[in-house]
Amino acid sequence: MTTPTHMTEEAGYARYTFRLRVSSTARRALSGEWDRCRWVWNQCVAESRAAHQAGQECGPAHLDKLLTGWRAARGWLREGGSVPQQQTVRDFATARNKALKDIRNRVPVRQRAGMPRFKRKHEAAATLNYTRRGFRLRDGRLHLAGGIALRVVWSRQLPAEPSSVRIYRDGLGHWYCSFVVPAQAEPLPSTGRVIGVDWGVRETATTTSDEHDLPHTEHGRKAQAKLARYQRMMARRKPPKGQKASKGYQRAKKRAAKAHAKVARQRQDRARKWAKRVVRDHDSIAVEDFKPKFLAKSSMARKAADAAIGATKQALMEMGRKHGRDVRLVRAAYTTMDCGWCGARAKHRLPLSERTYTCTACGVSRPRDKNSAHVVLVRAGLAPAGVEGRGPERPLDVRAAWARNPRRSHGGKGDENPLPFREGSSQTVSRAPPGSGASSPRTASTRSPSARRRLRATST
Repeated sequence: MTTPTHMTEEAGYARYTFRLRVSSTARRALSGEWDRCRWVWNQCVAESRAAHQAGQECGPAHLDKLLTGWRAARGWLREGGSVPQQQTVRDFATARNKALKDIRNRVPVRQRAGMPRFKRKHEAAATLNYTRRGFRLRDGRLHLAGGIALRVVWSRQLPAEPSSVRIYRDGLGHWYCSFVVPAQAEPLPSTGRVIGVDWGVRETATTTSDEHDLPHTEHGRKAQAKLARYQRMMARRKPPKGQKASKGYQRAKKRAAKAHAKVARQRQDRARKWAKRVVRDHDSIAVEDFKPKFLAKSSMARKAADAAIGATKQALMEMGRKHGRDVRLVRAAYTTMDCGWCGARAKHRLPLSERTYTCTACGVSRPRDKNSAHVVLVRAGLAPAGVEGRGPERPLDVRAAWARNPRRSHGGKGDENPLPFREGSSQTVSRAPPGSGASSPRTASTRSPSARRRLRATST
């Protein structure tokens, strides 16, 4: 049974991107339009810096008045459309306001958005924005203000009337158009299943279901030899500073850009297909809110970048929003140290070489990443009984595990009052009566290795 597609107010907006077949005449027109918009941007940067030095305001209304004067005084600027130039002023104002907001909020320098800078001719990417009154679709073609007609490669139909379009050129010189349309929700039939997702480097995504694990595809490693060859060609043909690059250098640069673009498309395609499969088979998805930025400064930087964790996570969230699934983000702290079965927390951090998690409280042993996926699922408040591979008949009881082996519980010898695991809790708390000599987990973890060995010897 197919669920009918319907509109929802909370769906927001979505972008639909298509390739453009640009003729030589249209290419010259687009390049000229971009040169005029780039000049407007640079003038806005200059006016903003001059106003800052003079202690004056430089808002979008003031820049719009300046744009009117610039167009009146320069005939070559009037030859271009007013819509993309006005959008350039608005984009500049948005970027400047974001930078000023970060300064007012005392955001760290490394994290704040920088002030807008000048755009150089051979470095800035060409981008033109048009509102609804600056373009129209007729007979399958895209007509822009200024008499520019473009042929669109319609790989799919637009679900609604677009409100704006962005024309841009990528690093390979290919032109694309990106339409903004109201997003459409496509609800899927209910399955009654839940899943937890843990991110990693060895496996991009480890889930509570073995069928939905996403292995590391290593697209970047497979294309490494070809990329290295093109980069050596670029290094041999690199021009001296201040001289124009040769045709051989430009050709090698374009080949390297093609290889990079292919790898990016492969990662994106794999992430979207996996996300669609996960969303189709589960009603609720618990996702570890993992931020892989810190991995760029570690020894795993290349492999982590090849895994594309951030892009895969974004694809999963967008797919869940599109199909009306319940996607919950879970804080990533201590997901490796907690037990997904009883909730107990390990007394020390597990090294990366240790791939099996063994709980000292209940004795459960399972793969490290699988345990983390279960922890994410429990923290999200989803019923563990609905997880694949785990039956509802086995209770979450730490007392039974402690009775079998009291020395493996958190409290150590003499702890006679371990608190049972509570649903939704992140760890099991154990208490000992005063004077019993039992140490808390935090105290035991801070002792030196020799002190812990002496403690074990006296306890035995």
